[in-house]
Amino acid sequence: MAEETKAAATQTKAAPKRKTTTRKAPAKRKAAAKRKAPATKSTVRSNVRKVENKAAAYERDVRKAARKAEKELDAAEKSVKKFARRAQENSRKAFLASLGFYGKAYDQAQEQFESLQERMEARRSKASKVYADLVKRGEKVEADARDAIDDIEIPAIGDRKALEAKLDKARARFEEFKGNLSEKFAA
Repeated sequence: MAEETKAAATQTKAAPKRKTTTRKAPAKRKAAAKRKAPATKSTVRSNVRKVENKAAAYERDVRKAARKAEKELDAAEKSVKKFARRAQENSRKAFLASLGFYGKAYDQAQEQFESLQERMEARRSKASKVYADLVKRGEKVEADARDAIDDIEIPAIGDRKALEAKLDKARARFEEFKGNLSEKFAA
């Protein structure tokens, strides 16, 4: 191999010279990453300690979060119980208010019914008095009408013209009597 390199070197020297142009230099290659030497026992132990410390820190954080969540859960349970108690009280009060409303409406209806009954009793007693007065007047009118009929002398029903004349006389007296009664009622 050494001989080939010498031959190649001689051939390059013997070649005619050409005009040189500036060429860019090829990009430098990055150096290959150095391999780390295998870790020693102390490095492994320190790494294990770091991992253990991180695990312990995560565990503390989890415990803190658990305590905080438990406190929030207790507070939520208390607020739910308080809300349920308040809702129950409010619904009971609403029920009692509706009962009170119906009770008050019943009392008012009862009062109106009683006052209506009192007015009906007063009107009934007044109607009874008016009825008694009307019966007395009717008896008086009946008596007057009998007297008027008795005044009319009807001996025989043979003569139709005489009968019609007497009926006209009776009607005239009845009208006269009727006018007297209407004057008495108007007064």
